[in-house]
Amino acid sequence: MPGRFFLTTPMSDVAAWMGADAGGVADEPPRRNIAPAQEIVCFNGTGFSRMRWGIIPVGRKNARGRPVMETIVNARSETVFDKSAFDGVGRAAVIVDGWYEWTGEKRRKTAWRIFGSEPLIFAAITDVWTAPGGREIAQVATVTCAPNADVEPIHHRMGVLLRREDVPLWLEGSADDVAPLMVPWPEGRLSVEEAVDVDWDAP
Repeated sequence: MPGRFFLTTPMSDVAAWMGADAGGVADEPPRRNIAPAQEIVCFNGTGFSRMRWGIIPVGRKNARGRPVMETIVNARSETVFDKSAFDGVGRAAVIVDGWYEWTGEKRRKTAWRIFGSEPLIFAAITDVWTAPGGREIAQVATVTCAPNADVEPIHHRMGVLLRREDVPLWLEGSADDVAPLMVPWPEGRLSVEEAVDVDWDAP
């Protein structure tokens, strides 16, 4: 599942690739290290906006009626439309150049960069958190599934990736409509390389 993203392609190019206007995110700088709790650019079908990566589940409860305590960064595709914790969420697409995963033990971990031949589109769910003082913060979490053969050697989950032509269906379709989309990306479309040139303390 995506641990961190990177997006260095200019937003004007990303927007043109999606057939949309970059609008208010046209000034998005190149980012090689996008972490949970930071803002990421999301696509809603007509345009782009920034959302906080990670849903703070204030007021959300699990199937036992207990409050959900941990921030939701990734949601499992197998249960995203069944769990009460996700009742009423919206949907979006997160477009990036790729993501990072790690293998190995603590302090000896190896970072891996995963990317394709063009930008990648992650299926995501959205929510709005009303912060103290009444400020509303748009939030997003990516949806995950089992890994394909490209990713399986380094992680047991991967984000659900969408084709451009399937984005409208993801955003607007019913749970039954989008179920066929929540499957591993076809094998051979992703490249995996060791990420040895990333400053993890920099954005």
